[in-house]
Amino acid sequence: MAIALLLALVTLAPATVFGQIRIPDEARIDETAVREVLANGEQLERQGRWGEALTFYEDALRLHGFDSSVQRKANLARLHYDVGRRYTDQSFVRSVQTMTRDDALRLYDEVLKKIQASYVDSPRWNEVSREGVKQLDVALKEEIFSRKNLQNVDRNRIEQVRRLLNENVNWQGVTTPQQAVETANYAAELMWQNLGVSPTATILEFACGTAASLDPYTSFLTQDQLTEVYSQIEGNFVGLGVELKADEGNLLIVHAIDGSPAHQAGIRSGDRIVAVEGQQTEIISTEKAADMLKGPIGSSVRVTILSPGQPARDLQVRRDRVEVPSVDNIHIMDHESKIGYLKITSFQKNTPADLSSALWKLHRDGMRALVIDLRGNPGGLLTASVDMVDLFVEQGTIVSTRGRNAREDFDYTAHMPGTWRVPLVVLIDSNSASASEIFAGAIRDHRRGTVVGQRSYGKGSVQGIFPLATGGTGLRLTTAKFFSPSGRAISRNGVTPDVSVRIAAKPDLEEMKQAFEAAPKGDPVMEAGVVAARQLLGVPGLSTRTQDQR
Repeated sequence: MAIALLLALVTLAPATVFGQIRIPDEARIDETAVREVLANGEQLERQGRWGEALTFYEDALRLHGFDSSVQRKANLARLHYDVGRRYTDQSFVRSVQTMTRDDALRLYDEVLKKIQASYVDSPRWNEVSREGVKQLDVALKEEIFSRKNLQNVDRNRIEQVRRLLNENVNWQGVTTPQQAVETANYAAELMWQNLGVSPTATILEFACGTAASLDPYTSFLTQDQLTEVYSQIEGNFVGLGVELKADEGNLLIVHAIDGSPAHQAGIRSGDRIVAVEGQQTEIISTEKAADMLKGPIGSSVRVTILSPGQPARDLQVRRDRVEVPSVDNIHIMDHESKIGYLKITSFQKNTPADLSSALWKLHRDGMRALVIDLRGNPGGLLTASVDMVDLFVEQGTIVSTRGRNAREDFDYTAHMPGTWRVPLVVLIDSNSASASEIFAGAIRDHRRGTVVGQRSYGKGSVQGIFPLATGGTGLRLTTAKFFSPSGRAISRNGVTPDVSVRIAAKPDLEEMKQAFEAAPKGDPVMEAGVVAARQLLGVPGLSTRTQDQR
């Protein structure tokens, strides 16, 4: 049984610009636009920048709705990226080294049975096996897989075995989970006899490829990844306290958490990590560099930081337990109208209680209206989102979930006691996803407040976290889809704001924070939110329902 319902958006940090490569500004679904996206994405692929290629394709699909050729490229980029991420994960490498063939087969069998019992759609077992073969084929092309599993094997020999796999592994005839396991075992024997690859390494590629093929949010979790998921749910982890994004061969600091070891060491948003322990990220890969930042509490890591307009500098940063604030920047932003503001960064186990505390603080400060900022929020726990909506909506459905199994069908409803009646504005953007969309969708459908910004991401599925019996690993599995109170599917549709604000670019996080502390000027979505809050209070102001801010 899954231990939690998790609605985490599992993608790279959003980015639409990689060096000189840009997604067409006003691309339509035509052959010219598709060719341009494919050409730009393939340029990243040739450089081995699979993580950036994946983000590029996904942004193109989300923002411009490109056709199946772009989706296929995104799927392939994900397979390549996942190989590199796995083999820079020490817990996965340990599993390959210590797990027996029988252990790996039991693990794969357990993965397949979880899919059979709980996945939102009925699996086709021949397609499941095909994706396992495809993942193995991709792994054989990756240098990091070769370094770990193919010592001194001639490249021509590897290409021969790739052809042998694709010609002889009979995935077409697979109709049951047991046959899928037998197919993986056959491929493992073929790899062992012809290339000397550990059977465990082959079978784990099948397990990972099978999970990744189902949808963008289902994935096999290594032991360390499973631990990290639990930390996200609890809102704390051991590390440096930074949000990272692979960009141009470096690790870009998207955000440094206030009070974290990184922040205390002088690392700020916009800085880049260009080397870890003296090893340049461009040489060792950003995936390995990010893995090297991890370590036990109390240990230290040496990072080389490049800040805009400054020479590179070395910093010794101590790893420590980092508390991730899920409710941040709580203050009265408009003292004349007494409009309160808070930003929700994620939906964690403690977020409903933190939100309640923030509301009482703002109430004591004289709050008459409230702006809740969900921009850039990738989601989190479904139950946290439900409990938070319940603070504002008196009665009725908050969200409905529907799955293949009846046990996944549930209607979450509001309860009148403890409801705040303060006029409410919710800010969203194209990166507000999952649990954020549950919250915004419920507020909008119940006409409880005004939703301002851009259409949200459109991730309308529920993931369960299933611990596996072998190797301390786990499975993140899509078990249901969710629907807003009006019955509208969030998946692919997102939440459309009441007040649409079109902007040319998303403000920088640090600049945004400084703007909040000073005044809303310079942030058009915030300005529109303040106007909407004033209107809810009956204060004269702008009345248009759509604003174009360029």
